[in-house]
Amino acid sequence: MGDAEERLVWGTNRGDGRQTPPGQLGVSPGGDEDEAGAAVSGGACEGEEPRTPPKVVGEEEEEEEELDPRIQEELEHLNQANEEINRVELQLDEARTAYRRILSESARKLNAQGSQLGNCIEKARPYYEARRLAKEAQQETQKAALRYERAVSMHNAAREMVFVAEQGVMADKNRLDPTWQEMLNHATCKVNEAEEERLRSEREHQRVTQLCQQAEAKVQALQKSLKRVIVKSKPYFELKAQFNQILEEHKAKVTALERLVSQAKTRYSVALRNLEQISEQIHARRLQRLIVRRASPVGAEASPQHAGTEKFDSVEHLLGLSDATSLNSDELEEREQRRGGQGHFKHHRSISL
Repeated sequence: MGDAEERLVWGTNRGDGRQTPPGQLGVSPGGDEDEAGAAVSGGACEGEEPRTPPKVVGEEEEEEEELDPRIQEELEHLNQANEEINRVELQLDEARTAYRRILSESARKLNAQGSQLGNCIEKARPYYEARRLAKEAQQETQKAALRYERAVSMHNAAREMVFVAEQGVMADKNRLDPTWQEMLNHATCKVNEAEEERLRSEREHQRVTQLCQQAEAKVQALQKSLKRVIVKSKPYFELKAQFNQILEEHKAKVTALERLVSQAKTRYSVALRNLEQISEQIHARRLQRLIVRRASPVGAEASPQHAGTEKFDSVEHLLGLSDATSLNSDELEEREQRRGGQGHFKHHRSISL
């Protein structure tokens, strides 16, 4: 035992009254300072709210700005117009193909018929041309008669209105009423306009009636002078009339389909133009928000949550913590020295064999 070496393990009283267990070394002042700094910094971090990662600007704009319902509506109009254009254009191609086919077939059959009949067709042609003109003149006469009848009805209605207005003005209680005077003046103007229209329609009806009579007289004269060639060439002109009627029907169908295609293309253009305007408006709003964001002062739009995040991202908040840590470590060291001078420590004696 005389050769045995004695080791003393110094234990110091901690601030909380605990002692260092035997066989373990006490924490150095530097270690206390590190632990104090870690504790203070840990306490400061625990006192703050949990940090939320900042959102990307594009994601914020996508969340704030929902899809404009006008876009879906205009896209539906665009698709509908496109489908109608494709469908009607196919029908139009078929109608034009049928028209050309009938036209070529009629020309072929008429040429074959003309070669069989000979020159009687050319001799009888003036008669059939006069019949065509007489038919057109008769149609014009019917239209003129309808216009004349409409003008007469309007003239009669205007005269009745004038009669009612005159009766209202002649009444004792309405003699000084300007409303009835204005009504009478308006009715008189309508009568004058209707009278002019009636006279004009009457003159037009007389003119076309005279033309129709002349055309009918010409047809009668040609029919007497060209009676033989008319009878001989009748199959040719009847076949031609049939083909002309069929061609007119197909031509009307082609015209109607062309009108439908034009209307569908107009709707397509309108929908496309509306989509372009909506896109320009959206881009203008985004640009305006970007300009406002850049023009605002630094930190003006930062929320408290983002402000805390920026604080933890920097090292400025550690400056005060380092000072507090150094003060706490100095106080602990001074307290330990004071207690060591007064004998407030215990010896733990261990003997190694």
